[in-house]
Amino acid sequence: MKVIHDFELPPDLKKALKRAKKLEWITLVYLISVVIIMYFSLGSSQAMKTAWLEDVLSLVPSIAFLISSKINSKAPNKRFPYGYHRVFSISFLTGAVALLGMGIFLVYDSSMALIKADHPTIGSKMFFGYEVWMGWVMILALLYSAIPAMILGMKKIPLSEDLHNKLLFTDASAQKADYMTALAAILGILGVGAGIWWADAVAALFISISVLRDGLKHVKTASFDLMDRYPQRLNTTDEDEIILKVEETARSWPWVAGAKVRFRESGQVYFGQVAVVPKGKIDLDDIARGYEELRSLHWKIHDFTIDPVRKLPPW
Repeated sequence: MKVIHDFELPPDLKKALKRAKKLEWITLVYLISVVIIMYFSLGSSQAMKTAWLEDVLSLVPSIAFLISSKINSKAPNKRFPYGYHRVFSISFLTGAVALLGMGIFLVYDSSMALIKADHPTIGSKMFFGYEVWMGWVMILALLYSAIPAMILGMKKIPLSEDLHNKLLFTDASAQKADYMTALAAILGILGVGAGIWWADAVAALFISISVLRDGLKHVKTASFDLMDRYPQRLNTTDEDEIILKVEETARSWPWVAGAKVRFRESGQVYFGQVAVVPKGKIDLDDIARGYEELRSLHWKIHDFTIDPVRKLPPW
């Protein structure tokens, strides 16, 4: 039996990971400033409160990615013979469950505000001798929470695809779409300013439903990955074509009469099994060469076994 390899990204992807970490540190500092600014401009707006709670929750993916990146690089050992790759899957699930829980709470909170017909008031304050409607301050805070986040999200999406990192991809996608949260909250605030009391609660409910929907989707994806579903490309339900390439390559070997493969996703990489029906006597050198050939197909094919069988299994 082969020893599981230490995990090493190709040189170009090491640079991508370094850029991703840098962007996550920038995101973390930026989000902390957003949370502080939003907190001091909340007022009595339900939409602002909901947007602020979403921003607080958005700290989780960045923190989880930075911690997971550190743990993921540790070499396999006797206690963890397969390495620490699933730390990304666990972080993804943890963040998804937190998002789902927050979504449920926000939907309830926003619905209650609407049912009770709460009439929020947005007053004015004096700034440098001028009376300023606090709605404008809230809108500026919301724009600050959305525009830089969109830019960071767009920069992180291609890196997440290169690294096949669902935690990073989820974080990037949420930030890229952050303008929807800001727009909904801004419309709610303007509605209150125009005397439409229910606009604020409706905006908050819209944001809450969006959080809840994302939470449900990510919990489902993370759970299926931990249940060893076949590897999928990011943001699709299609089987990764790399797995199809592995099976095609194994079938092309002259000493093989038939082959079937199954792989599972473990964080960024794949572990699996290749069942082959030999044409004649088993040659260990053939198996060793085949192993190296398959590993060289793609960095995501991290480790697997090649198992000679009399008959191909049903999977």
